[in-house]
Amino acid sequence: MATVLITGGTGMIGKALSKLLMEKGYEVIVLTRDAGAGKQAGVKTGTSSLSYAAWDIAAQTIDIAAVQQADYIVHLAGAAVADKRWSAKRKKEIIDSRVNGCTLLVKALKEHTNKVKAVVCASGVGWYGPDPVIPNPKPFVESDAAYTDFLGETCKQWEMAMKPVTGLSKRLVILRTGMALSNAGGALAEFKKPLRLGIAAVLGGGTQVVSWVHIDDLCRMYLKAIEEHGMEGVYNAVSPKPVSNKTLTLTLAKVMRGKFYLPLHVPSFVLKMVLGEMSVEVLKSATVNANKIRTAGFDFLYPSIESAVNALAKE
Repeated sequence: MATVLITGGTGMIGKALSKLLMEKGYEVIVLTRDAGAGKQAGVKTGTSSLSYAAWDIAAQTIDIAAVQQADYIVHLAGAAVADKRWSAKRKKEIIDSRVNGCTLLVKALKEHTNKVKAVVCASGVGWYGPDPVIPNPKPFVESDAAYTDFLGETCKQWEMAMKPVTGLSKRLVILRTGMALSNAGGALAEFKKPLRLGIAAVLGGGTQVVSWVHIDDLCRMYLKAIEEHGMEGVYNAVSPKPVSNKTLTLTLAKVMRGKFYLPLHVPSFVLKMVLGEMSVEVLKSATVNANKIRTAGFDFLYPSIESAVNALAKE
């Protein structure tokens, strides 16, 4: 079976994707800054194995042997956008971790003989700006231009940095990912924190649209991008049914707490004080269209927020 080289394989999405790929019979190599700490090296699922190889984005070094073993590359690596306030230093880390990772991969593919057929690169729906009209906005599509704010510029540089692989006769797929819902961390963990106290914390007015995706569907999109040779270019990796922040919060509250919760709006000015510039993204309404990936033949297991949250609650 083919080998998939994954950057960012120790993160929430990377771990879930590695598991799925191994279940499907793929060999998986995870690129990490500390391959020696990969205690799980050699782990097997059926006939497949998971191993680790070293790379260092800052030093621009990479295990060439690992690249040469790969049939496909999935690039997920990047400093977490929501972990820290957006200081000038943090913004640079967020951009550099993505762009320089792409640069390193492109350089390795250009300078060394390899058998890589396709590269699947993550991006984000931060590419798009706020909905121009609320309510009933026209959903953003893949051909829309990048917005001019920090995340829009980050995504633009990220995608442009990986584009040179198309000149190396490699198929390139870019998945602009929405809010990934998983029990393993990410945004859902933050929504759950106040709910443990019985509080459904609706952010700001709560009308802002959230374009989300269940982690299982997201991983299946990556798998399809690997296996479907007709897939090329940019696809929005989001559910076909985006919802308001209030709907998402209250749906989660009903599943977790039944009738025993208190809806509470967190004022915008409080979010701005706590989060700084990052509050813009929390309060932004962005309705993103999923038609292109559906047209490519992708079927969602969890198209609605109710189906997604109920499935996560059962895990």
